[in-house]
Amino acid sequence: MKTVAIVGGGITGITALYELHRLATKNKEAIHIILIEKNEYLGGKIHSEHEGSFIMETGADSIVARHEAVLPLVKALGLEDELVYNETGISYIYTHNQLHPIPKDAVFGIPMSVESLQASTLISEAGKKAALKDLTTPNTTFTKESAIGDFLTYFLGEELVQKQIAPVLSGVYSGDLHELSIASTLPYLIDYKNKYGSIIKGFEANKAQFAKTADKKFISFKHGLDTIARRIESLVPEAVIKKSTTVQHIANCEGKYTLHTSDGELLADELILALPNAQIAKLLPVPALQTSFKKFTTASVITMYVGFDIPDASLPADGTGYIVSHHADVVCNAATWTSRKWKHTSQNGNLLVRLFYKNTNERYDELQQMTEDELAQIGLQDIQQSLHIDAQPQIVRVTKWTNQMPRYDLAHREALQQLEQQMAVYYPHVHLAGCSYYGVGIGACIANGQQTAKHVFKQLFEIEQ
Repeated sequence: MKTVAIVGGGITGITALYELHRLATKNKEAIHIILIEKNEYLGGKIHSEHEGSFIMETGADSIVARHEAVLPLVKALGLEDELVYNETGISYIYTHNQLHPIPKDAVFGIPMSVESLQASTLISEAGKKAALKDLTTPNTTFTKESAIGDFLTYFLGEELVQKQIAPVLSGVYSGDLHELSIASTLPYLIDYKNKYGSIIKGFEANKAQFAKTADKKFISFKHGLDTIARRIESLVPEAVIKKSTTVQHIANCEGKYTLHTSDGELLADELILALPNAQIAKLLPVPALQTSFKKFTTASVITMYVGFDIPDASLPADGTGYIVSHHADVVCNAATWTSRKWKHTSQNGNLLVRLFYKNTNERYDELQQMTEDELAQIGLQDIQQSLHIDAQPQIVRVTKWTNQMPRYDLAHREALQQLEQQMAVYYPHVHLAGCSYYGVGIGACIANGQQTAKHVFKQLFEIEQ
Protein backbone atom coordinates (compact mmCIF):
# COMPACT_ATOMS: atom_id res chain seq x y z
CA MET A 1 0.00 0.00 0.00
CA LYS A 2 1.28 3.45 -0.95
CA THR A 3 1.76 6.04 1.78
CA VAL A 4 1.06 9.76 1.41
CA ALA A 5 2.25 12.04 4.19
CA ILE A 6 0.79 15.52 4.56
CA VAL A 7 2.73 17.93 6.74
CA GLY A 8 0.55 20.80 7.92
CA GLY A 9 -3.02 20.61 9.15
CA GLY A 10 -4.21 24.01 8.00
CA ILE A 11 -7.07 24.36 5.52
CA THR A 12 -4.89 23.34 2.54
CA GLY A 13 -3.55 20.23 4.27
CA ILE A 14 -6.90 19.01 5.59
CA THR A 15 -8.58 19.66 2.24
CA ALA A 16 -5.89 17.55 0.55
CA LEU A 17 -6.48 14.88 3.19
CA TYR A 18 -10.23 14.85 2.56
CA GLU A 19 -9.81 14.85 -1.23
CA LEU A 20 -7.32 11.96 -1.18
CA HIS A 21 -9.70 9.97 1.01
CA ARG A 22 -12.58 10.75 -1.35
CA LEU A 23 -10.62 9.73 -4.46
CA ALA A 24 -9.40 6.50 -2.86
CA THR A 25 -12.95 5.58 -1.84
CA LYS A 26 -14.43 6.47 -5.21
CA ASN A 27 -11.82 4.50 -7.17
CA LYS A 28 -11.58 1.64 -4.66
CA GLU A 29 -7.86 2.19 -4.17
CA ALA A 30 -6.03 1.76 -0.89
CA ILE A 31 -3.85 4.61 0.37
CA HIS A 32 -2.26 4.99 3.76
CA ILE A 33 -2.63 8.70 4.58
CA ILE A 34 -0.76 10.33 7.44
CA LEU A 35 -1.26 13.95 8.43
CA ILE A 36 1.19 15.67 10.79
CA GLU A 37 0.24 18.87 12.61
CA LYS A 38 2.27 20.76 15.22
CA ASN A 39 -0.78 22.15 17.04
CA GLU A 40 -3.13 20.13 19.21
CA TYR A 41 -5.95 20.99 16.81
CA LEU A 42 -6.45 21.03 13.01
CA GLY A 43 -7.22 24.15 11.02
CA GLY A 44 -4.06 26.25 11.30
CA LYS A 45 -5.08 29.90 11.04
CA ILE A 46 -8.70 28.75 11.22
CA HIS A 47 -9.30 28.33 14.94
CA SER A 48 -12.32 29.34 17.02
CA GLU A 49 -12.18 30.09 20.72
CA HIS A 50 -15.29 30.14 22.91
CA GLU A 51 -15.36 32.19 26.09
CA GLY A 52 -18.44 33.31 27.94
CA SER A 53 -21.05 34.31 25.40
CA PHE A 54 -18.48 35.11 22.69
CA ILE A 55 -16.96 33.17 19.77
CA MET A 56 -13.61 34.59 18.65
CA GLU A 57 -11.61 33.56 15.59
CA THR A 58 -7.86 33.72 16.22
CA GLY A 59 -7.13 33.90 12.48
CA ALA A 60 -9.53 34.21 9.56
CA ASP A 61 -13.08 35.12 10.60
CA SER A 62 -14.87 34.03 7.43
CA ILE A 63 -14.68 32.50 3.95
CA VAL A 64 -15.49 34.31 0.70
CA ALA A 65 -18.67 32.59 -0.44
CA ARG A 66 -18.38 33.19 -4.17
CA HIS A 67 -15.13 31.24 -4.65
CA GLU A 68 -16.05 28.24 -6.78
CA ALA A 69 -14.40 25.73 -4.43
CA VAL A 70 -16.14 26.80 -1.23
CA LEU A 71 -19.86 25.95 -1.27
CA PRO A 72 -19.42 22.58 -3.05
CA LEU A 73 -17.08 21.51 -0.24
CA VAL A 74 -19.49 22.79 2.41
CA LYS A 75 -22.24 20.71 0.78
CA ALA A 76 -20.01 17.62 0.48
CA LEU A 77 -19.19 17.89 4.18
CA GLY A 78 -22.86 18.14 5.10
CA LEU A 79 -22.44 21.54 6.71
CA GLU A 80 -25.18 23.49 4.91
CA ASP A 81 -27.37 23.58 8.03
CA GLU A 82 -24.44 25.03 9.99
CA LEU A 83 -23.85 27.95 7.62
CA VAL A 84 -24.20 31.55 8.70
CA TYR A 85 -23.81 34.53 6.40
CA ASN A 86 -22.48 37.96 7.26
CA GLU A 87 -24.95 40.65 8.18
CA THR A 88 -25.06 43.42 5.63
CA GLY A 89 -24.27 46.98 6.51
CA ILE A 90 -22.13 49.94 5.70
CA SER A 91 -18.35 49.67 5.71
CA TYR A 92 -16.53 52.85 6.62
CA ILE A 93 -13.17 54.50 6.16
CA TYR A 94 -12.04 56.36 9.27
CA THR A 95 -10.16 59.50 8.32
CA HIS A 96 -9.73 62.91 9.97
CA ASN A 97 -11.40 61.29 12.99
CA GLN A 98 -14.67 60.74 11.17
CA LEU A 99 -16.42 57.69 9.70
CA HIS A 100 -16.99 58.04 5.96
CA PRO A 101 -19.10 55.35 4.26
CA ILE A 102 -17.51 53.47 1.40
CA PRO A 103 -19.97 54.02 -1.48
CA LYS A 104 -22.39 51.14 -1.85
CA ASP A 105 -21.60 50.39 -5.50
CA ALA A 106 -17.88 49.86 -4.99
CA VAL A 107 -15.62 46.80 -5.04
CA PHE A 108 -12.54 47.13 -2.82
CA GLY A 109 -13.29 50.85 -2.88
CA ILE A 110 -13.24 50.96 -6.71
CA PRO A 111 -16.43 52.65 -7.96
CA MET A 112 -18.65 50.51 -10.16
CA SER A 113 -20.32 53.53 -11.74
CA VAL A 114 -19.88 57.26 -12.16
CA GLU A 115 -22.74 57.71 -9.69
CA SER A 116 -20.81 55.73 -7.07
CA LEU A 117 -17.77 57.91 -7.65
CA GLN A 118 -19.80 61.10 -7.29
CA ALA A 119 -21.44 59.82 -4.08
CA SER A 120 -18.13 59.47 -2.24
CA THR A 121 -17.59 61.83 0.69
CA LEU A 122 -13.91 60.87 0.78
CA ILE A 123 -12.91 62.40 -2.55
CA SER A 124 -12.74 66.07 -3.53
CA GLU A 125 -14.33 67.38 -6.71
CA ALA A 126 -10.85 67.61 -8.25
CA GLY A 127 -10.19 63.98 -7.31
CA LYS A 128 -13.47 62.87 -8.88
CA LYS A 129 -12.65 64.76 -12.06
CA ALA A 130 -9.23 63.08 -12.21
CA ALA A 131 -10.87 59.64 -11.84
CA LEU A 132 -13.05 60.26 -14.89
CA LYS A 133 -9.87 60.04 -16.98
CA ASP A 134 -10.46 56.29 -16.82
CA LEU A 135 -13.47 56.65 -19.15
CA THR A 136 -11.43 57.98 -22.06
CA THR A 137 -7.82 56.87 -21.60
CA PRO A 138 -6.91 53.57 -23.33
CA ASN A 139 -4.51 51.02 -21.89
CA THR A 140 -1.40 50.74 -23.99
CA THR A 141 1.27 49.62 -21.53
CA PHE A 142 -0.12 47.79 -18.50
CA THR A 143 -0.30 43.98 -18.26
CA LYS A 144 -1.34 41.61 -15.48
CA GLU A 145 2.26 41.59 -14.27
CA SER A 146 2.17 45.37 -13.67
CA ALA A 147 1.77 46.77 -10.16
CA ILE A 148 -1.90 47.25 -9.34
CA GLY A 149 -1.12 50.54 -7.57
CA ASP A 150 0.55 51.98 -10.68
CA PHE A 151 -2.34 50.79 -12.86
CA LEU A 152 -5.12 52.20 -10.68
CA THR A 153 -3.32 55.50 -10.04
CA TYR A 154 -2.70 56.06 -13.76
CA PHE A 155 -6.35 55.66 -14.72
CA LEU A 156 -8.29 56.65 -11.58
CA GLY A 157 -6.02 59.27 -10.07
CA GLU A 158 -3.90 59.39 -6.96
CA GLU A 159 -6.56 60.84 -4.65
CA LEU A 160 -9.16 58.11 -5.24
CA VAL A 161 -6.53 55.39 -4.89
CA GLN A 162 -4.94 56.81 -1.74
CA LYS A 163 -8.10 57.83 0.10
CA GLN A 164 -10.63 55.15 -0.89
CA ILE A 165 -9.06 52.18 -2.67
CA ALA A 166 -5.67 51.65 -1.01
CA PRO A 167 -7.01 51.43 2.57
CA VAL A 168 -9.31 48.59 1.50
CA LEU A 169 -7.15 46.74 -1.01
CA SER A 170 -3.91 47.00 0.94
CA GLY A 171 -5.70 45.59 3.96
CA VAL A 172 -6.95 42.57 2.05
CA TYR A 173 -3.63 41.77 0.35
CA SER A 174 -1.26 42.84 3.15
CA GLY A 175 1.03 45.04 1.14
CA ASP A 176 1.85 48.22 -0.72
CA LEU A 177 -0.25 48.35 -3.90
CA HIS A 178 2.79 49.53 -5.85
CA GLU A 179 4.55 46.26 -4.94
CA LEU A 180 1.63 43.90 -5.68
CA SER A 181 0.86 42.69 -9.19
CA ILE A 182 -2.54 42.85 -10.84
CA ALA A 183 -2.29 39.11 -11.47
CA SER A 184 -1.98 38.32 -7.76
CA THR A 185 -4.80 40.64 -6.68
CA LEU A 186 -7.57 41.55 -9.15
CA PRO A 187 -6.55 40.14 -12.56
CA TYR A 188 -9.94 40.87 -14.11
CA LEU A 189 -9.24 44.63 -13.94
CA ILE A 190 -6.99 44.41 -16.98
CA ASP A 191 -9.69 42.49 -18.85
CA TYR A 192 -12.26 45.14 -17.95
CA LYS A 193 -9.99 47.96 -19.06
CA ASN A 194 -9.06 46.33 -22.33
CA LYS A 195 -12.57 45.13 -23.22
CA TYR A 196 -14.65 48.12 -22.12
CA GLY A 197 -12.02 50.85 -22.34
CA SER A 198 -12.63 51.69 -18.69
CA ILE A 199 -12.30 50.03 -15.29
CA ILE A 200 -15.49 51.73 -14.11
CA LYS A 201 -17.43 50.73 -17.24
CA GLY A 202 -16.14 47.17 -16.87
CA PHE A 203 -17.53 46.95 -13.37
CA GLU A 204 -20.79 48.52 -14.51
CA ALA A 205 -21.16 45.96 -17.31
CA ASN A 206 -20.56 43.13 -14.86
CA LYS A 207 -22.54 44.63 -12.00
CA ALA A 208 -25.04 41.75 -11.92
CA GLN A 209 -22.23 39.30 -11.22
CA PHE A 210 -21.17 41.23 -8.12
CA ALA A 211 -24.75 41.99 -7.07
CA LYS A 212 -25.50 38.26 -6.73
CA THR A 213 -23.21 38.04 -3.72
CA ALA A 214 -23.38 41.64 -2.54
CA ASP A 215 -25.49 40.82 0.52
CA LYS A 216 -23.99 37.44 1.37
CA LYS A 217 -20.33 37.71 0.52
CA PHE A 218 -18.91 35.74 3.43
CA ILE A 219 -19.74 32.60 5.35
CA SER A 220 -18.95 31.09 8.71
CA PHE A 221 -20.57 28.39 10.86
CA LYS A 222 -22.86 28.55 13.87
CA HIS A 223 -20.26 27.15 16.25
CA GLY A 224 -17.21 28.82 14.74
CA LEU A 225 -15.23 28.73 11.53
CA ASP A 226 -13.16 25.73 12.65
CA THR A 227 -16.29 23.59 12.30
CA ILE A 228 -14.97 22.79 8.83
CA ALA A 229 -11.74 21.34 10.27
CA ARG A 230 -13.54 19.28 12.89
CA ARG A 231 -15.96 17.90 10.30
CA ILE A 232 -13.19 16.85 7.90
CA GLU A 233 -11.37 15.10 10.74
CA SER A 234 -14.52 13.14 11.61
CA LEU A 235 -14.99 11.97 8.00
CA VAL A 236 -11.55 10.39 7.50
CA PRO A 237 -11.34 7.73 10.25
CA GLU A 238 -8.90 5.60 8.25
CA ALA A 239 -6.27 8.35 8.12
CA VAL A 240 -3.59 8.63 10.78
CA ILE A 241 -3.63 12.15 12.23
CA LYS A 242 -0.67 13.05 14.42
CA LYS A 243 -1.33 16.26 16.34
CA SER A 244 1.18 18.04 18.57
CA THR A 245 3.86 16.54 16.31
CA THR A 246 6.63 18.31 14.42
CA VAL A 247 8.77 17.22 11.47
CA GLN A 248 12.44 17.84 12.17
CA HIS A 249 14.13 16.41 9.07
CA ILE A 250 13.25 14.93 5.67
CA ALA A 251 15.59 12.48 3.93
CA ASN A 252 15.37 11.13 0.39
CA CYS A 253 15.66 7.35 0.71
CA GLU A 254 15.84 5.62 -2.70
CA GLY A 255 12.82 7.37 -4.16
CA LYS A 256 10.88 7.50 -0.91
CA TYR A 257 11.05 10.00 1.91
CA THR A 258 11.88 9.36 5.54
CA LEU A 259 10.33 11.88 7.89
CA HIS A 260 12.04 12.27 11.25
CA THR A 261 9.38 13.59 13.60
CA SER A 262 9.05 14.33 17.30
CA ASP A 263 7.00 11.12 17.43
CA GLY A 264 9.44 8.86 15.55
CA GLU A 265 10.18 8.07 11.90
CA LEU A 266 7.85 7.28 9.03
CA LEU A 267 8.29 6.51 5.33
CA ALA A 268 6.22 8.06 2.53
CA ASP A 269 5.94 7.53 -1.23
CA GLU A 270 4.45 10.99 -1.80
CA LEU A 271 4.83 14.00 0.45
CA ILE A 272 2.68 17.14 0.58
CA LEU A 273 4.18 20.11 2.43
CA ALA A 274 1.29 22.42 3.33
CA LEU A 275 3.35 24.72 5.52
CA PRO A 276 4.46 28.36 5.53
CA ASN A 277 7.37 29.03 3.20
CA ALA A 278 9.85 29.66 6.07
CA GLN A 279 9.11 26.28 7.64
CA ILE A 280 9.48 24.46 4.34
CA ALA A 281 12.83 26.19 3.78
CA LYS A 282 14.12 24.70 7.05
CA LEU A 283 13.08 21.19 6.00
CA LEU A 284 14.62 21.38 2.50
CA PRO A 285 18.15 22.73 3.03
CA VAL A 286 19.44 22.50 -0.56
CA PRO A 287 21.34 25.80 -1.19
CA ALA A 288 19.73 26.41 -4.60
CA LEU A 289 16.29 26.11 -3.04
CA GLN A 290 17.22 28.44 -0.21
CA THR A 291 17.88 31.20 -2.74
CA SER A 292 14.39 30.70 -4.13
CA PHE A 293 12.68 30.47 -0.74
CA LYS A 294 14.11 33.85 0.23
CA LYS A 295 12.25 35.50 -2.66
CA PHE A 296 8.87 34.95 -0.99
CA THR A 297 7.85 37.72 1.37
CA THR A 298 5.50 37.92 4.32
CA ALA A 299 3.60 40.43 6.43
CA SER A 300 2.64 40.45 10.08
CA VAL A 301 -0.46 41.45 12.02
CA ILE A 302 -1.63 41.71 15.60
CA THR A 303 -5.35 41.13 16.13
CA MET A 304 -7.30 41.96 19.26
CA TYR A 305 -10.82 41.03 20.32
CA VAL A 306 -12.47 43.25 22.91
CA GLY A 307 -15.80 42.11 24.34
CA PHE A 308 -18.09 44.26 26.49
CA ASP A 309 -21.08 43.77 28.76
CA ILE A 310 -22.99 46.42 26.85
CA PRO A 311 -25.39 45.96 23.91
CA ASP A 312 -24.18 45.95 20.35
CA ALA A 313 -26.62 48.83 19.79
CA SER A 314 -24.12 51.09 21.58
CA LEU A 315 -22.21 51.42 18.31
CA PRO A 316 -22.51 54.96 16.93
CA ALA A 317 -23.53 53.98 13.42
CA ASP A 318 -25.16 51.28 11.33
CA GLY A 319 -22.43 49.19 9.77
CA THR A 320 -19.93 46.40 10.16
CA GLY A 321 -16.64 48.21 10.77
CA TYR A 322 -14.06 50.59 9.44
CA ILE A 323 -10.66 50.80 7.77
CA VAL A 324 -8.30 53.53 8.90
CA SER A 325 -6.93 55.93 6.31
CA HIS A 326 -4.35 58.63 6.86
CA HIS A 327 -4.90 61.55 9.22
CA ALA A 328 -6.56 59.64 12.05
CA ASP A 329 -5.78 59.65 15.75
CA VAL A 330 -6.27 55.94 16.32
CA VAL A 331 -3.42 53.42 16.26
CA CYS A 332 -5.27 50.48 14.69
CA ASN A 333 -5.42 49.87 10.94
CA ALA A 334 -8.96 48.51 10.94
CA ALA A 335 -11.83 47.45 13.18
CA THR A 336 -14.58 44.90 12.62
CA TRP A 337 -17.76 45.27 14.64
CA THR A 338 -17.88 41.52 15.01
CA SER A 339 -21.09 41.21 17.00
CA ARG A 340 -22.82 43.31 14.33
CA LYS A 341 -21.32 41.54 11.32
CA TRP A 342 -21.58 38.02 12.78
CA LYS A 343 -24.59 37.68 15.10
CA HIS A 344 -23.59 34.14 16.14
CA THR A 345 -20.40 35.40 17.80
CA SER A 346 -22.28 37.09 20.65
CA GLN A 347 -25.03 34.99 22.19
CA ASN A 348 -26.33 37.82 24.35
CA GLY A 349 -26.11 40.50 21.69
CA ASN A 350 -23.29 42.25 23.53
CA LEU A 351 -20.64 44.26 21.75
CA LEU A 352 -17.61 42.39 20.38
CA VAL A 353 -15.01 44.41 18.44
CA ARG A 354 -11.95 43.11 16.61
CA LEU A 355 -9.00 45.44 16.01
CA PHE A 356 -6.14 44.94 13.54
CA TYR A 357 -2.58 46.30 13.83
CA LYS A 358 -0.53 45.56 10.71
CA ASN A 359 3.21 45.67 10.14
CA THR A 360 2.67 48.66 7.85
CA ASN A 361 1.64 50.56 10.98
CA GLU A 362 4.28 53.13 11.90
CA ARG A 363 4.11 51.92 15.52
CA TYR A 364 4.17 48.20 14.74
CA ASP A 365 7.66 47.46 16.11
CA GLU A 366 6.66 49.13 19.37
CA LEU A 367 3.35 47.24 19.47
CA GLN A 368 5.08 43.93 18.80
CA GLN A 369 7.10 44.35 22.00
CA MET A 370 4.11 45.20 24.18
CA THR A 371 2.47 42.88 26.69
CA GLU A 372 -1.16 41.89 26.27
CA ASP A 373 -2.17 44.36 28.99
CA GLU A 374 -0.32 47.19 27.26
CA LEU A 375 -1.90 46.31 23.91
CA ALA A 376 -5.32 46.19 25.59
CA GLN A 377 -4.88 49.79 26.71
CA ILE A 378 -4.07 50.82 23.13
CA GLY A 379 -7.15 48.96 21.90
CA LEU A 380 -9.45 50.54 24.47
CA GLN A 381 -8.15 53.99 23.57
CA ASP A 382 -8.83 53.30 19.88
CA ILE A 383 -12.37 52.17 20.66
CA GLN A 384 -13.02 55.18 22.86
CA GLN A 385 -11.67 57.59 20.26
CA SER A 386 -13.38 56.15 17.19
CA LEU A 387 -16.59 54.71 18.64
CA HIS A 388 -16.97 56.88 21.77
CA ILE A 389 -17.31 53.82 23.98
CA ASP A 390 -15.40 53.93 27.26
CA ALA A 391 -16.83 50.89 29.05
CA GLN A 392 -14.54 48.36 30.71
CA PRO A 393 -14.17 45.13 28.71
CA GLN A 394 -15.30 41.67 29.80
CA ILE A 395 -12.62 40.06 27.70
CA VAL A 396 -9.54 40.97 25.67
CA ARG A 397 -7.90 38.40 23.43
CA VAL A 398 -4.67 39.20 21.52
CA THR A 399 -3.12 37.09 18.75
CA LYS A 400 0.18 37.87 17.04
CA TRP A 401 0.75 36.52 13.53
CA THR A 402 4.41 37.34 12.98
CA ASN A 403 5.63 36.83 9.40
CA GLN A 404 2.71 34.50 8.81
CA MET A 405 0.81 36.47 6.16
CA PRO A 406 2.11 35.82 2.60
CA ARG A 407 2.64 38.88 0.40
CA TYR A 408 2.33 38.38 -3.34
CA ASP A 409 4.70 41.03 -4.62
CA LEU A 410 5.83 41.56 -8.21
CA ALA A 411 8.49 38.83 -7.97
CA HIS A 412 6.12 36.14 -6.69
CA ARG A 413 5.11 34.49 -9.96
CA GLU A 414 8.64 34.20 -11.34
CA ALA A 415 9.95 32.96 -7.99
CA LEU A 416 7.26 30.27 -7.85
CA GLN A 417 7.99 29.04 -11.37
CA GLN A 418 11.69 28.76 -10.54
CA LEU A 419 10.99 26.94 -7.28
CA GLU A 420 8.66 24.44 -8.95
CA GLN A 421 11.35 23.60 -11.51
CA GLN A 422 13.95 23.12 -8.78
CA MET A 423 11.64 20.94 -6.68
CA ALA A 424 11.19 18.56 -9.62
CA VAL A 425 14.97 18.09 -9.68
CA TYR A 426 15.88 17.95 -6.01
CA TYR A 427 12.69 16.58 -4.42
CA PRO A 428 10.55 14.63 -6.91
CA HIS A 429 7.34 13.41 -5.28
CA VAL A 430 7.43 16.27 -2.77
CA HIS A 431 4.59 18.70 -3.45
CA LEU A 432 4.48 22.28 -2.18
CA ALA A 433 1.06 23.58 -1.23
CA GLY A 434 -0.63 26.36 0.68
CA CYS A 435 -1.05 30.10 0.89
CA SER A 436 2.66 30.93 0.66
CA TYR A 437 2.52 29.95 -2.99
CA TYR A 438 -0.95 29.38 -4.46
CA GLY A 439 -3.37 32.00 -3.13
CA VAL A 440 -3.99 33.67 0.20
CA GLY A 441 -7.75 33.25 0.58
CA ILE A 442 -9.38 30.21 2.17
CA GLY A 443 -11.16 29.44 -1.10
CA ALA A 444 -7.84 29.45 -2.95
CA CYS A 445 -6.34 27.17 -0.29
CA ILE A 446 -9.26 24.74 -0.59
CA ALA A 447 -8.84 24.63 -4.38
CA ASN A 448 -5.08 24.17 -4.03
CA GLY A 449 -5.54 21.31 -1.54
CA GLN A 450 -7.94 19.58 -3.90
CA GLN A 451 -5.72 20.08 -6.95
CA THR A 452 -2.64 18.84 -5.08
CA ALA A 453 -4.50 15.73 -3.92
CA LYS A 454 -5.67 14.97 -7.47
CA HIS A 455 -2.14 15.36 -8.79
CA VAL A 456 -0.74 13.02 -6.13
CA PHE A 457 -3.49 10.48 -6.73
CA LYS A 458 -2.78 10.51 -10.45
CA GLN A 459 0.93 9.93 -9.83
CA LEU A 460 0.14 6.97 -7.60
CA PHE A 461 -2.46 5.28 -9.78
CA GLU A 462 -2.37 7.00 -13.19
CA ILE A 463 -6.06 7.82 -12.83
CA GLU A 464 -7.25 11.19 -14.14
CA GLN A 465 -9.77 12.99 -11.95
